[in-house]
Amino acid sequence: MSGNSTRSSAALMTGDITGWITAMSLVSSFVAGVVVATLLTAPLAALRRPVAMYLSAALLLTAAATAIIQPHLTALLLAAAMGVVNVSYTRSGEVSLGLTYMTGTLVKLGQALGGAILGLVTGSNQGVSRLLWLRYAVLWAMITVGSLGGVLAYLHLGLGSLWIVGAGMLLWATIALVQELRAQADPELRVRNRRSDRQRID
Repeated sequence: MSGNSTRSSAALMTGDITGWITAMSLVSSFVAGVVVATLLTAPLAALRRPVAMYLSAALLLTAAATAIIQPHLTALLLAAAMGVVNVSYTRSGEVSLGLTYMTGTLVKLGQALGGAILGLVTGSNQGVSRLLWLRYAVLWAMITVGSLGGVLAYLHLGLGSLWIVGAGMLLWATIALVQELRAQADPELRVRNRRSDRQRID
């Protein structure tokens, strides 16, 4: 969305009204996805994550279904799905881990690396925090590998590749749902999952 925001400004300043409308409609769809997912999942507590992921999967599959006849609608649905999936990691009412954008991840990666270097230079005994940068490096790698896989699928299948993405999100949402239901049945597992989530986010 950073790129689309920049593109909208460039288009507006060069008189490209169509380009400005296209970029702003994508940004608006992303924000709308976040708003809708927040409203739907706010009262759900433990099931917030799988419900957000199911909603994202529904938008992705709808985008796949409209790809041939309404490509612009498909783009808007994809932007909304991106917004929705970011709500799946929410803590204290705010998104705590951005899943579809890279700038914040790279900033946190740089900060964690800087902290690790300072720890080595000063000799402070913070072995765990010195490896914190690995979490953000893994997230960046997942985004990058995912984008490479997306390009490869698109080159071979075109917009039909969206069916794979939608099915993958549906499977991921189901795994999250099973995990949450098991955690509800086992209080100790629920505590361990919450600790694990905090470690991934912090």
